[in-house]
Amino acid sequence: MFTVSTLLPLASAVLSFVFAVAVIKKWSARRSHKHLLVWGIGLVFYGIGGAAEAYTGAFGFNPLVLRIWYLFGAVLVAAWLGQGTVFLLARDKWVRITTIILTVASVGAAIAVFVAPVDPAYQAGAELTGKAFSVTWVRMITPFFNIYGTVTLVGGALYSAFLFWRKRVLPQRMIGNILIATGALAPALGGLLNRFGLPGLYLGEFVGVFLMYIGFLEAARSAATTRQTVSARANTAE
Repeated sequence: MFTVSTLLPLASAVLSFVFAVAVIKKWSARRSHKHLLVWGIGLVFYGIGGAAEAYTGAFGFNPLVLRIWYLFGAVLVAAWLGQGTVFLLARDKWVRITTIILTVASVGAAIAVFVAPVDPAYQAGAELTGKAFSVTWVRMITPFFNIYGTVTLVGGALYSAFLFWRKRVLPQRMIGNILIATGALAPALGGLLNRFGLPGLYLGEFVGVFLMYIGFLEAARSAATTRQTVSARANTAE
């Protein structure tokens, strides 16, 4: 029961939910920062995926758990984390358009995942995989969501890091964004290994959420330091 295929995704799930609470808590204090809410939703999806993996490792393969994992952990998570970055960096017009498209696509993906038949002869390995479905078309959904999510999340983080580097300001935020970008790539690499039948997905997911959380804390620490500096200067001026 207590194997790597159980403990690693369990750790990812716990860390994802803790991370989600921290992000949503910040959004609740600053409701205008809608990107935090969307990131929080993406992190909840991340946690659900990890929890499904941990359940499978502990109790064995279950078709319903497979569908839950595939929808939230393999299809939606990257795209919705990336959409949070779109909320942060893009113009309102593009935010509205992409959110509508992503929402409709997510509903369609949910229907597809719960309609697709699971291979009754499937034998679960060390990690869950979309190969458990007896049809290939359902597995063709994931690249569209994952490419969009990776481009927006990683691209947005690297773009922000570049801006801070170019302006020579807020080095903690630059480091935080680099960590977020690196973390976002880790599950993608693990998923690529998984597609070729090699282990690495669960490790990539844990490393990914860990690095993104550290990056978030680093950026948040930088923001808190900036507010304290501004407040101190204001008090001195008075």
